[in-house]
Amino acid sequence: MAIPFFKEMRIGGYLLKQKLLGRKRYPLVLMLEPLFRCNLACVGCGKIDYPDAILNRRMTAQECWDAADECGAPMVAIPGGEPLIHKEIGEIVRGLVARKKFVSLCTNALLLEKKLDLFEPSPYLFFSVHLDGLKDHHDKAVSQKGVFDRAVSAIKAAKARGFTVNVNATIFDGHPAEEIAKFLDLTVELGVGVSMSPGYAYERAPDQEHFLNRTKTKKLFRDVFAMGKGKKWNFMHSGLFLDFLAGNQEYECTPWGMPARNIFGWQKPCYLLGEGYAKTFKELMDTTDWETYGTGKYEKCADCMAHCGYEPTAATAALNNPLKAMWVSLRGIKTSGPMAPEIDMSKQRPAQYIFSEQVQKKLSEIRKDEAAAAEKAARKASTAA
Repeated sequence: MAIPFFKEMRIGGYLLKQKLLGRKRYPLVLMLEPLFRCNLACVGCGKIDYPDAILNRRMTAQECWDAADECGAPMVAIPGGEPLIHKEIGEIVRGLVARKKFVSLCTNALLLEKKLDLFEPSPYLFFSVHLDGLKDHHDKAVSQKGVFDRAVSAIKAAKARGFTVNVNATIFDGHPAEEIAKFLDLTVELGVGVSMSPGYAYERAPDQEHFLNRTKTKKLFRDVFAMGKGKKWNFMHSGLFLDFLAGNQEYECTPWGMPARNIFGWQKPCYLLGEGYAKTFKELMDTTDWETYGTGKYEKCADCMAHCGYEPTAATAALNNPLKAMWVSLRGIKTSGPMAPEIDMSKQRPAQYIFSEQVQKKLSEIRKDEAAAAEKAARKASTAA
């Protein structure tokens, strides 16, 4: 699990500081979405199903920097949408790097080669290229042929320019373990790190049939990890998170560990689940009813094992029990034998479907702002006349 030592030490120091200060809830990674617009339409994505009035909105560079300052997390992941569409993305990244934030710029890489001049290699910056598997599988997942080849070309170009590049893969039901293992072999050939996470069943994702449940997730990752014995797959995850994916750890979600800031505001309760928005990070932390979310507590969270909820949990577990973390690192991921007990689902509250309500609320705000801007412009023109 070759997370760079410099980065590992900085984040470890941050975690230790939170522990010494006695903080129960704190952010580890800011999930910063400066736009929802994308140049692909992946069947498992729930981030692009918005009216154009919302897809055309952008967070400004200053709003992005303010969010990073306000949150205080040592890492900033910039997903989307497709961040490279944003006209200020180079400026946004430069400002975050200047703040000594570790920046993971997530991209489908269609624009990466063209946009490389906007960035400078830095130990604080790495590109995280979306690849869901080998060529045929990935192109099918993103609903467009040729994307895999362009992504691989961009990875090679970025590495040749001195940038650190990783790939991120979302794993869905029906993806054979053998193919995932071959994909991981490819990442070794490309010389990139890799992060993997089970797909989350977004409320409005076009394809609802291929999201993994927790039992299938654990079995699939055990099969994959069993095939990786003796191989040098470079996972950008903690050993305890990988052990959790294989069903060996009994963890609860830490939704505040990767808070999300997007064009709507600070998203409640997490990056994947939008059930309201706060104006400030403090308001997010103080007003979200955290105890009502998570697997076993809320129906929408039932099958989630995504990194944004459980990687922070694993990081805290490693801090609290370093000998256990060391043992997992030395032993490797257990791929046989009994699994850890599953969380009781019998008392989870039913799902509330409020996505449309949130969209309409934002559209009303946009129309109000546009009307106010038009009125202001009219008054200015009248005065000038």
